[in-house]
Amino acid sequence: MTVILTNDDGIDAPGIRAMQQAIARIHPIPSVLVAPKDHQSGCSHQTSTHRPITVEQRNETEFAVDGTPVDCTRLGVRYLQPDATLVLSGINAGGNLGSDIYISGTVAAVREATLLRVPGIAVSHYIKRGRPIDWDRATDLTVQVLEQLLSQPIPEGTFWNVNLPHVESDDPDPQMIYCSACTQPLPTDFHIEQNQYRYTGDYAQRRRDPGADVDVCFSGNIAITQLRLW
Repeated sequence: MTVILTNDDGIDAPGIRAMQQAIARIHPIPSVLVAPKDHQSGCSHQTSTHRPITVEQRNETEFAVDGTPVDCTRLGVRYLQPDATLVLSGINAGGNLGSDIYISGTVAAVREATLLRVPGIAVSHYIKRGRPIDWDRATDLTVQVLEQLLSQPIPEGTFWNVNLPHVESDDPDPQMIYCSACTQPLPTDFHIEQNQYRYTGDYAQRRRDPGADVDVCFSGNIAITQLRLW
């Protein structure tokens, strides 16, 4: 197994280091980081096709890309690590649940890998009421998830989208629940002042389909969703 790690929070984000530690516990061969040099959250499936993309090689296994998460996947799979057999994206600081998957650069990186016929798993961490993330705990939970998901084949045309709940360090381990993606929209509330509309939607108050990923994660469990492209 040859693994590419990427994200949309940037190569220096703590989440990708947590992912690096998680996969290292399962797979002793060093993974290759191909991640944006800057924060790219919310860029969806954006690509850079009208300008050169600069790649800074930091060491033998780390590449900082002046581009989007999808750029990172493309360059990683095609040029920087062409023998890759798995793309992992995350751990994202913030949930990517339901309709978030159409906005998320974290998810887009794995969606692009799937289009390139490389299996992928995206992992995100819901943030509850602005509390800090315990990255050590997130690493432990991600190890459990990866051990389970990598023990089974990922059918062509599909990928896994995983969302960790916000648990405290001394809370019991949450359950892993396979579920569908929520179909409800994100809140669409804005504060209007003259001709300016400022978004005021409360993510935590979004509508939920019972038993779908938003409901599972907000209820304190790990939401595991298989997304299908074809």
